Amino acid sequence: MPAAIPPLIRASVMVDHGLSRNANGSNDMSSDHIILTLSCVNKPGIVAAVSTYLFESGYNILEANQFDDTETHLFFMRVVLNPVREDTGIAALKVGFELIGDHFEMKWTMRSKANKQRVMILVSKFDHCLTDLIYRWRIGDISMDISAIVSNYPRSTYEHLDLDGIPFHYLPITKETKLEQEALIWNLVEETKTDFVVLARYMQILSDGLSAKLSGKCINIHHSFLPGFKGAKPYSQAYDRGVKLIGATAHYVTADLDEGPIIEQDVERINHFATPDDLVRKGRDIERRVLARALTWHLEDRVFPNGRRTVVFTE
Repeated sequence: MPAAIPPLIRASVMVDHGLSRNANGSNDMSSDHIILTLSCVNKPGIVAAVSTYLFESGYNILEANQFDDTETHLFFMRVVLNPVREDTGIAALKVGFELIGDHFEMKWTMRSKANKQRVMILVSKFDHCLTDLIYRWRIGDISMDISAIVSNYPRSTYEHLDLDGIPFHYLPITKETKLEQEALIWNLVEETKTDFVVLARYMQILSDGLSAKLSGKCINIHHSFLPGFKGAKPYSQAYDRGVKLIGATAHYVTADLDEGPIIEQDVERINHFATPDDLVRKGRDIERRVLARALTWHLEDRVFPNGRRTVVFTE
């Protein structure tokens, strides 16, 4: 018995170690994978307690990532598991894990990988990120359900796109109607049971109120390599400064403009031949792939908030 596992927790999770087998004698393996994420103050015994509990509950660990932040003294862990016995279920697994979570004072989540999150996409005139996300969704590269597309431009702006089957909402906005328009957006989030919002080149600054409501549930693609060149026309700013690298940044949305925790960034080298239009063209490609990676990692529970930063367990 590992000394790190408290007796109370140990006693509550003891189960039969035997594996049930089907008629032909092989192990009955379920395809329903479960993702467990946790973070807490680092202390001895966390990994031992978690892995022992999962084993004794009849689960096999398929993937495990962990990180100890020596500056904040926080520990982060992501585990993908699947059942190896018939008498298993995520509901019971959660109940038993609560004791471990309470003992180590963890922030933790546990969900079936089969449960897709509902994602709302906000977009303005530039549609390259929207187009890319729809394509990746349709071919199965991004596992999600699109709850709605919301734009401050009319549906005719995207007549060249196949939006068949995706609810589209045109919500125009002016300085005078900003709060009313955002109230409509929030109503849609609630009505459609949206889990996550993506600003796919949505060229409107969210109010502090809406940003607070979407805290941890919204990412933005910024067409620049933050923290440099914030605000409008970053490519023009970059051109004026004669940069040799351009990039894009995907970050969580906060009330501080373009200051949210960064999830993913990428860059591309340029030379003195590049015009502002060249920078925009190259930037579109970077924005697409950065946003797609950031959204995928979030939906796969690979991103952990860590103060103003993030811990990201990439594939």
